[in-house]
Order: sequence, then structure tokens, then C-alpha cells
Amino acid sequence: MSPADVPRHRVVIIGAGFGGLPAARFLGRRAMAGRGIEVTVVDRRNHHLFQPLLYQVATALIPPGEIAPAIRHVLRKHPNVRVVCAEVTDIDTEHRVVRANTLGVLEQEIPYDSLIVAAGVNQSYFGHDEFALYAPGMKTIDDARELRRRFFGAFEMAEVTEDPDEKARWLTIAIVGAGPTGVELAGQVRELAVRSLRREFRSFDPRTVRVVLLDGGKEPLAAFGEQLSAKAARELARLGVELRMGARVVGVDAHGVDYTDSTGETRRLDASTIVWAAGVEASPLAAVLANATGAELDRAGRIAVLPDLTLPGHPEVFVVGDMMTLDRLPGVAEVAMQGGLHAANSISRRLQGQDVRPFHYRDLGSAATVGRFRSVVDFHGVRLGGFPGWVVWALVHLTFLTGFGNRITTLLKWTRSFIGRGRAEREFSVLHTGGDLSLPPEVRAIVEPNPLPVYGDRLRAGGPAPDSSDAG
Repeated sequence: MSPADVPRHRVVIIGAGFGGLPAARFLGRRAMAGRGIEVTVVDRRNHHLFQPLLYQVATALIPPGEIAPAIRHVLRKHPNVRVVCAEVTDIDTEHRVVRANTLGVLEQEIPYDSLIVAAGVNQSYFGHDEFALYAPGMKTIDDARELRRRFFGAFEMAEVTEDPDEKARWLTIAIVGAGPTGVELAGQVRELAVRSLRREFRSFDPRTVRVVLLDGGKEPLAAFGEQLSAKAARELARLGVELRMGARVVGVDAHGVDYTDSTGETRRLDASTIVWAAGVEASPLAAVLANATGAELDRAGRIAVLPDLTLPGHPEVFVVGDMMTLDRLPGVAEVAMQGGLHAANSISRRLQGQDVRPFHYRDLGSAATVGRFRSVVDFHGVRLGGFPGWVVWALVHLTFLTGFGNRITTLLKWTRSFIGRGRAEREFSVLHTGGDLSLPPEVRAIVEPNPLPVYGDRLRAGGPAPDSSDAG
């Protein structure tokens, strides 16, 4: 049978993160194209994001481009893969159609024969979305840029503030959540202040910058076990990070955080910079699929899938990564990557008349860095800390980075910052510039009331895009 006579099989992949991108690469191989597989990758962003290193963008260690390669560039060698930059708004499982829009105004329908949903998770404020205005999370490149703006902006404000109490508030950074994101960010903020900023300010000593890590649990990195959690706590203390465990945040405003301590007493922490790293919730698409298929949702909004990662009554729909729940699998990148490959391989097997196998997760362990040359690693019961742990952490992260060039340049940036003291990525906008921030809708309406002031109006009216003559 000639290639022209091979029946088409349309695969739509929603999301080009850790779950969607490996699936697209697998189905984009020449052998898959020869079987008539045509792939459409739909993502609201034009780039894949290596989220585990996002905190290093926020603390001026690496530039955004090193962890955010363009999806089209990554998939350029796969001619049977098409990339659509659009946000998915609905999934019609009955008619097998994905509905999406670009810039909020250009609607389109994309039919599918097989569907892989890998839309990931959003920041969760546990019913208090109003906290997001004062305590941004860190899920996108623009989130990291916004945090960098707040960190360095606070230092600049402290330099020109004469009131000692106000200066102390600008020099206090509160981070809510002592999981890997919170711990890694806390360590790097202290490294930034103590090592990279010394002798740069005249009215305060950067070593006086306070980093306070709040969490409702008993220890940081609780999922790593008592031994590694204790090591992480010691390393954080060595760096000067203040741990406030058993602290449950009950209020956030522009001047600080209210929390209840382990005794139930309400306390106040004055801080002008607050970061939320405490929780996540599944993409709203999980609820859309649940309503359409009758699948259940857990408390975090994740959809329950069958052992082969498909939905009840819809073997053509796969859900992978953080937005699905199965056998209490952790919400880590390895689950998403292996799930995406499983879904892609299952589609290939079906087209060859073979049975689909259940998903089997291979645990590759956990790793988190606490500071310069200090990490904790748990790999199949082998627990490492300190410099040996950091070497393993560095090798794992460099391996999973997309693109050989990005691996080399990231290694060079680390060399400059960890062996030396320099951090070149320190530019920031004095004014809030908005962008692709992971904010709840009601908070986004405050921060970005009109995100497309020119193009949006033109596109809604059906007119042409503006040209250079429209300047001014």
C-alpha cells in the first residue's frame, strides 16, 4: 500500500509539557508517519517549559530561553506534526472535536481520532484566590519574571527607604510552601543576597535579607522521608533561611502574612515580597472531561483514569500527567513523561491491531537542591545529600533539559554563578507588565483588564491587524 493509500489517523495532543512533548516526538517518527498518523499539538504558549528550573529564572541564574524552547523548533524535524498556538476551551467527546481559540477571539475546531490530554495543573490557593494578587505563584515564564521583578525591586526600595521598619519589611521575603519549589527558591534567594549582591548596596547589608519559609507540615520536603528532610532543614538553616513549620497561612496582604502556628495562635509576619508555592489544582479541562465521560474528580480536580490512562467509555481519550489520578501516583515530571510515551505507544499498537497494555510507572527517585552544591536525592532507597547529591541532581536536570545547546549554556551559567558570584540575568521592569501570569480569572481581570488593547479589538471586529502606521 502506497503512503497515499494509508488511512489517516488524526491525533490531537493538548499541551506540550512533560506529557505532551514526548508523545508528539514519538508519534512524529518516520515510522508513525508511514502508518498515516497525523499529529496536531495544541498549546496556549509557543514554548515547552522545563518547570523544575523556573526558580533559577526568578533568581537571575539562567535566562528564560534556556528552559523554554519553542515547540515548533523542537518538532521541526517531524513533518507529520502540526503545532497550533491556541487555548483549548472545550472537548466534545461525542463528536470527537477539540474547540480552541487564539488570542481569545479566533475560534477553531480540530477533529481527532485519538486524543492525548496533557494540560497540567494551575496554582491552587485553597479557596482563597484573592491571595494571588499579593502572593504570586511560579508556573510560567512570566511568573518567574514577575518574581524577579519583585525580588530586585524590593532591594531597590530598601536602598532608598529611611524608615527602619519599612526597610526591614522590604528586606523580608516570605515563601509559603516547603515542598521542592519553596525549598529550592528559598535557598537561591539567600544565595543571591549573601553571595551575589554583597558590596552593591550602601544603605543596607544584603546579608540581612530575611527569607522565611512557612509550611503547615512538620518538616520541609516531607515526601523525601525523615532523613533527607532533616538534612534539608539543616542546609536551609546554614544558609540563613528561617523555617516556620506548622504554620498555616490565613491571610495575605500587601504588607505581610497572617498565619496560625502549631499552637493555634495567630501571628503576623511583615513582608513586602510573598511567594505562593503551597499547592496545585488540575486544569479546568479535567472537569470538562469528567462531565462528558462520567469519570470522577478528586479534591485537587484531577480526573480518575483507567489503568491504561484512558477514560471510561472512551478508549480513544488518554489523560496523562498532573491532571490525572491513578494509584496515588505522584505529580512529578517523570509520571507525565512516561504517561505521554505510554499513550503514544498505545495509539501505535492499536493501529497495528495489538492490545493496549496497562500503564506501569518506573520510579526514578526524587531530587531537590537546597543551595549551592547542596542537594538531597532519593533513588530507590539510596539517599544522598550535600555535594554528591548535588552532582546527581545536576546530571538529572541537564539530561532532561530539551536541546543540547540549552544543556551546554545552562552548565556554563551554573559554573559562573556557583563557582563565581555573578548573575547576569538581573534586568527587570520597574512597572508591572503583566503577561502570561498564572492568576485566577478574577485576579487576572485586576492585573490585566485589557490584555490585547489593539489586536484584540481589531480581531473581534474582523478587521486587519495593525501596521506600523498605527503607531501612536
